[in-house]
Amino acid sequence: MVNKIWMSVVKEFLLLKRDLGGLIILFIMPLVLVITVTLIQDSTFKTISDNKIPILLVDNDQGSVSKTVFDNLEKSNLFSVDTQIDNKPITEEVAKEAVYKGKFQLAIIIPKNLSVDLQTKIDQNVENIISKMGLVETDTTAQAEKPKVIKEKEVKLYFDPAVQMSFKNAVMSSIDKMISQIETKSIYTTFQNQLGEGTAEFEQKSFITFKEIIPKINNKEVRPNSVQHNVPAWTLFAIFFIVIPLSINIVKEKSQGTFVRLLTNPVSNLVVIIGKTITYSVICMIQFYMMVAVAVFLFPHIGLPSLNIEGHLFLMSVVALFSGFAAIGFGILLGTIASTQEQSAPFGATSVLILAAVGGVWVPVFAMPTIMQYIAKSSPMNWGLEAFYDVLLRNVSFLEIIPKISLLFLFFIITTSIALFYDKKKRTV
Repeated sequence: MVNKIWMSVVKEFLLLKRDLGGLIILFIMPLVLVITVTLIQDSTFKTISDNKIPILLVDNDQGSVSKTVFDNLEKSNLFSVDTQIDNKPITEEVAKEAVYKGKFQLAIIIPKNLSVDLQTKIDQNVENIISKMGLVETDTTAQAEKPKVIKEKEVKLYFDPAVQMSFKNAVMSSIDKMISQIETKSIYTTFQNQLGEGTAEFEQKSFITFKEIIPKINNKEVRPNSVQHNVPAWTLFAIFFIVIPLSINIVKEKSQGTFVRLLTNPVSNLVVIIGKTITYSVICMIQFYMMVAVAVFLFPHIGLPSLNIEGHLFLMSVVALFSGFAAIGFGILLGTIASTQEQSAPFGATSVLILAAVGGVWVPVFAMPTIMQYIAKSSPMNWGLEAFYDVLLRNVSFLEIIPKISLLFLFFIITTSIALFYDKKKRTV
């Protein structure tokens, strides 16, 4: 029995050795993928945090508020503010056209008389409050006059249609906070002026602040980065890509008569499947260790953070092994059901892409619609990805990942059993 399994493993390695394209898919493609994607995402993060984004500011106010907005935008380290194009003052129409053509990501339009009208409105409100409190004598003549009606002001924002919604939300939130601070400061200043200098002291520093509590391992802060998110995700993607060469090899065996010759010998189909499982499990682990080695040793030399695997490698290896089992089971099932390579290869590639998309490899599950979040929980890629994140980012123990790796192994058992049952029903020899 052991000798038969060993010979089956040797056969599988010989098949792979002759398939240069399959070897490229299995080893070169994942490395290129993880390096490229991580570089792109890391450089995108640096672009947002380190490089200033050029924006347009149309100042129709020419007052204290617009000056404060301009100064705060310049100090934000996010934006480079331009008030002219080709050394000419810009209008709202010019700014709108420049943004919609993609020359700038954002244009901010400050309305006319914003500073004056804001101060007038605040003066009215403060005077009304103070007069009701009886702190200041009221003028009956002034009371007879109706207060000037101040209409609400709009600060218009024009965004490049190609920018992401997350960028829009971040900018709008930042500007809204800036305007609120300006209003608050103006209100405090007006109260001081109405009550008389030195009568009241208002502290304008924010009372409520925010502090992120960083998780610590061995008294060291653990800050997740693009590498820690991308390496597990794309390692899992690479592992599941063995579905393509595995299913193609099974189809080849059927079409070339190899499988029939195997069955004429005293070899059961179960032995053949065990041989394939061992072979491709070894390949999955080689893929995993190659990806980890690249993330640990190569990434620091190309400007990326190194992957911190201190104390995690064993559990990560366990997750990779069981993820490999799930991918192998799916590949065996696909190869057994498919009749031709034209069926197995496209369907295998497409199904892996769908499982990756649904499982959270490309888009985080929490950002998906509610119904997709439930569907994601049925994807073996999601089970593997969450197990990787549990080990690498959440620092869990082996017992806490047992439910997820059990689901992966159960998926392997179910898919392999279906393949065996289907083959037995369809076999004519």
